[in-house]
Amino acid sequence: MVDRSRDGYVLTSDASRVDLGRVHRWLGEESYWAAGRAREVVARSIDGSMPYSVFSGGDQVAFARVVTDNATFAWICDVFVDSDHRARGLGGWLIDSIIEDLAAHGVDRFLLATKDAHEVYRRSGFAAVEGPHRFMEIDRRPTRDAVLGR
Repeated sequence: MVDRSRDGYVLTSDASRVDLGRVHRWLGEESYWAAGRAREVVARSIDGSMPYSVFSGGDQVAFARVVTDNATFAWICDVFVDSDHRARGLGGWLIDSIIEDLAAHGVDRFLLATKDAHEVYRRSGFAAVEGPHRFMEIDRRPTRDAVLGR
């Protein structure tokens, strides 16, 4: 478990601190990629991942989760910063912390997807996928068109 502090915020990987109701609202009601996602699905996704949260006082103000084998690969997803706390570097702090923590375990490949936050992720070292023709997928999400900007 990781705990870091900065500018009155606390970043933690303690899964027991995730405010499921708040994260479900962010993802299911405010995000384009998980619109309509059921609370039970959000709970299972957190249980099957490494969640990271940022708190201000006792309130959760940001979230991200990582799907990883803890050895070679990590997919960073569901990154969300509450609108009242944006433009304070919290998203970058989350991403950089995740990369730092997993790199310490030897993870050397990270993947994520975004429609509109490319600059945030570029500052953490992300670039467009080399050889995208190598990737294949099955995508049955009801939000697929929104994710792809259609």
